[in-house]
Amino acid sequence: MLKFVKQNLENIDGVAIYPIISLLIFFVFFVALFAWVITAKKKYLQEVSALPLEEDLLKSDQP
Repeated sequence: MLKFVKQNLENIDGVAIYPIISLLIFFVFFVALFAWVITAKKKYLQEVSALPLEEDLLKSDQP
């Protein structure tokens, strides 16, 4: 199966750019995510992390 795919990909001009683009997208995404985590407000992160625990409180308050 891999041999079939590899043979077909060798016939495409400029196919070597796709792994480079994939790596760049992957790298940029995680750098942006890391920057967001570093710059996020601690109060917001604590509030969001407590949301799953507050579900029972929200259900009991609603009629």
